[in-house]
Amino acid sequence: MRRITTLAMTAVAATTAWILGTGPALAYPPTPPSASTAAAQLASLTVKTEGSTTGYSRDLFPHWITQSGTCDTRDQVLKRDGTGVTVDSQCEPTAGRWYSVYDATWVNDDSSVDIDHIVPLAEAWESGANTWSTSRRQQFANDLSISQLIAVSASSNRSKGDKDPSAWKPTNTSVHCIYAREWIWVKYTYGLSLQSAEKTALQQMLGTC
Repeated sequence: MRRITTLAMTAVAATTAWILGTGPALAYPPTPPSASTAAAQLASLTVKTEGSTTGYSRDLFPHWITQSGTCDTRDQVLKRDGTGVTVDSQCEPTAGRWYSVYDATWVNDDSSVDIDHIVPLAEAWESGANTWSTSRRQQFANDLSISQLIAVSASSNRSKGDKDPSAWKPTNTSVHCIYAREWIWVKYTYGLSLQSAEKTALQQMLGTC
């Protein structure tokens, strides 16, 4: 009972840490701008019909590049977002646990953890990244300086797929506010457009802040 209670309390702390941008052991992505700033950023984005996926390939967004030593982008996010993470000489996790804020579940095996692009690569392609250089797309796919990457359960990430907030939201409704702020921050930073239904969904999610 004590262990279950401790895990439950840690789970609450993990979600709270992500929402508030606190918690040294569970850093999660950089804290996005406030809801009011996000609303202003959202208002400045171009609204247009979503583009085509014609020509799209994940290979056009070189990802999981080397970040430091033997650690690539995925390794860095696993270390950043987990608790009790240890790695071997190749920076592969040998231990650790990850709290998936999307579905409020713990994952104890890194093979069951996906690194989600908050704004999916295909969504970016349809929103303007199709005109970018390869180096710009590489930067987007590996950007640790903003809230573009997060470790979540593989099941929640695959449920999301390439969907925008008009078609998919985290089942954990307590994180809708910060998820919207992160999505907007990414699109604003990279000058990506959005469609009308997507904007409406984001406005509704900001309304939960």
